[in-house]
Amino acid sequence: MQMLERRNKGPVRMPLRRWARLGLALFFALAGVLHFAFTDSFAAIVPPLLPQPEVIVMVTGAVELLLSAALLAGRWLRTVGLLLALYCLAVLPANVMMAIEPDLSAGLAPAILWLRVALQFPLIALILWATHGEASGVRQPHQDAGFFHGRKR
Repeated sequence: MQMLERRNKGPVRMPLRRWARLGLALFFALAGVLHFAFTDSFAAIVPPLLPQPEVIVMVTGAVELLLSAALLAGRWLRTVGLLLALYCLAVLPANVMMAIEPDLSAGLAPAILWLRVALQFPLIALILWATHGEASGVRQPHQDAGFFHGRKR
C-alpha cells in the first residue's frame, strides 16, 4: 500500500484496489477521448453487421468516459465494474476483427493485435477485482469511497 500525507492528519494508506481503479479510469478516459479524436479509424473496425459505425464509435467513447468517471466517484462500484466488464466483452469482436484484418490497424504488428485480444480477459479480471472488494463478499470500509474521498470513519 502506498502512503500519502494528509494535511494535519498524518499518513493515510491508499488501498491497492483504489490505485487500480484510478489506473483503469485513466485508461478508459483516454480511450474514450481517442474515440472522438479518431472516429474514422475506430469506425473501420466496427464489425460490418452493425449499422452506422461512426455513431457506434461515438457512443462507445461516451460510455468509456462515463464509466471512467464512475470509477472515480466510487458510488455503486460493483455495478460500475460489471458494466465495464460487459462493455469490454461487447467490444471484443472489434478487437478480434482488427487482429484478423491487420490492414485496419494503422500499421500495428499482428502479434500486438492478438496480444491486445488476449489481454482483454486479464483486463476484465482486473476491473472485477478492483470494483468488487474482497473475495469473501464482505464490503470493505473503503469499498464505496471514491478515489478522492478517502475512508469513511
